[in-house]
Amino acid sequence: MPPTVPVVVTMEIHGKERAKNAKQFRWLLLLRAHRAFASAACFRNTLSSLLPSLKKKLLHRSMDKSSKGTILFRVILTFLLMALAFLSFELLAHFKGWRYFQGHNSNLHIPRTSEIKGFFHNAYVSWLEFRAAYIAPPIQSLSTFCVVLFLIQSLDRMLLCFGCFWIKLKKIRPNLQGDLDLDLELEGSNSEYPMVLVQIPMCNEREVYEQSISAVCELDWPKDRLLIQVLDDSDDEGIQWLIKGEVSKWSQRGVNIIYRHRLFRTGYKAGNLKSAMKCDYVKDYEFVAIFDADFQPNRDFLKQTVPYFKGNPEVGLVQARWAFVNKEENLLTRLQNINLCFHFEVEQQVNGVFLNFFGFNGTAGVWRIRALEDSGGWLERTTVEDMDIAVRAHLNGWKFIYLNHVKVLCELPESYEAYKKQQHRWHSGPMQLFRLCLPAIITSKIAFWKKANLIFLFFLLRKLILPFYSFTLFCIILPLTMFVPEAELPIWVICYIPVFMSFLNILPAPKSFPFIVPYLLFENTMSVTKFNAMVSGLFQLGSSYEWIVTKKAGRSSEPDLLAAQERESKAISLQQLHRGASDSGLSDLNKIKECQESVAIKPVKKMNKIYKKELALAFLLLTAAFRSLLSAQGMHFYYLLFQGVSFLLVGFDLIGEQMS
Repeated sequence: MPPTVPVVVTMEIHGKERAKNAKQFRWLLLLRAHRAFASAACFRNTLSSLLPSLKKKLLHRSMDKSSKGTILFRVILTFLLMALAFLSFELLAHFKGWRYFQGHNSNLHIPRTSEIKGFFHNAYVSWLEFRAAYIAPPIQSLSTFCVVLFLIQSLDRMLLCFGCFWIKLKKIRPNLQGDLDLDLELEGSNSEYPMVLVQIPMCNEREVYEQSISAVCELDWPKDRLLIQVLDDSDDEGIQWLIKGEVSKWSQRGVNIIYRHRLFRTGYKAGNLKSAMKCDYVKDYEFVAIFDADFQPNRDFLKQTVPYFKGNPEVGLVQARWAFVNKEENLLTRLQNINLCFHFEVEQQVNGVFLNFFGFNGTAGVWRIRALEDSGGWLERTTVEDMDIAVRAHLNGWKFIYLNHVKVLCELPESYEAYKKQQHRWHSGPMQLFRLCLPAIITSKIAFWKKANLIFLFFLLRKLILPFYSFTLFCIILPLTMFVPEAELPIWVICYIPVFMSFLNILPAPKSFPFIVPYLLFENTMSVTKFNAMVSGLFQLGSSYEWIVTKKAGRSSEPDLLAAQERESKAISLQQLHRGASDSGLSDLNKIKECQESVAIKPVKKMNKIYKKELALAFLLLTAAFRSLLSAQGMHFYYLLFQGVSFLLVGFDLIGEQMS
């Protein structure tokens, strides 16, 4: 028999190993506990730094006055209160163990009468029966309707993307009769250049008036064939003097430029343009180019656009693409850039190539003046005068050309407040116009398929259906289905298709792919503003006729800054102006100098606003996220959580810049 000593040694070794493993296990637990405490401390510090900021914003908040007492806010608040009541009921049932609906495809199992215990249990079972019989069916019907609209709109987007791909593949470009130079380079023959009128409508554009006027005044076009109108609707006398001074400076350099000011801002931008077109000298001009106050065209803009009118008498409009000097300024401008890149690269280009029609963007375009006059001129009946004149010109048989390769620099709104007001105008105006234009579209002499395109695609699908289903489906129905699981939306509706469509939208701006998730969440967040605007325009509510000038920051690109420095080096000095100026001229110069000094004062930043509709939706979505957590619905929970946080950030105005 072998001795027993090795057995004892083996047992001692195992005992030491167990002791060692136990010690390692204790160290592992201590290490994990330390990490957990460190994470908790980090979270606590972050929360402690965030809460005072939020408290300060709440104490000094500036309420979103447009949302006070609105029907939409009351509807959202009603849904929120209902969700909180449902959540309380579901929490009670969860802790009591009353689980009669489990899984996505399970049927509702109502307990027998003998199994019901107590008043609350009986009330909960009655609620389940009522929910299944009366609440789930209408929600299911509405969600099915919205999903069908969602699929139709997604198909439309896919067709647009396919059309853009086909244009790229076949290298399709707008027809140009002859060379791009339009035979304009004939020596000493300026008469070959058509007469062009350039209009710069503006209103209180303190930050951007100088760079836009300077860019337009440097257009490469014979001075005797070009007239620039600065159409100033400013009600601030200081800004008026600054713009007058800028116009006077360029006029003394030999530029044919005129300053016009209206005492009353009737009709907003449309009224301003309409008033300018009534001038007697306009009849001498063949084309009119329009630039908003923050747009900075390149020197060769007219030589890149006007030639497309030659040999095409049916062309009424040539539209250029927008480019943005501040697209990387903050998250808000990055997300706007994604939307507008898709709009110009895909929507405008496809419609221009295959339909010869698209919505005029209101700026960075050249009109044939005869097309404007033939279509009735500028009308003041809506806040989208650009779309109005485009639709009427299309009904009169005029064709449009879009030039994707000609870009004009401009500026994106950097604050959420400015962007929200801009989007409200852009989505309420088309509905106003649709109500007014529908009889004219039906009775027009254009082809039937063009009428169908205008009514069903241009207006209904892209201007009405899109904001309707995006708000109703993703902001109202989806959170409600967490409390009515019989009507739960499938995962492909809330995840797969939206992500795929966001991917298509980002294709024209490939550098923005890292922002695909914020883009998807922010688009759903903006749906409340777009839906509210669409309803106000469709039913002619008061806010649909509101026109607020989009706030600008006055950003300039690096080449613009270099050009501005060069202009300053060549500018006429103030002493030279004093020598040749009369007494009245000297007083004007002194006024301009005083206004320039007042502009130099550093602006004070505004406090963040509080947007009640967005906050109410945030709490609704977060409540639904908590309810989905009880049912272990993974994808639904994460979507509702992140979407709720997105609404929360927007509701507290924590996206973009806060500008005075």
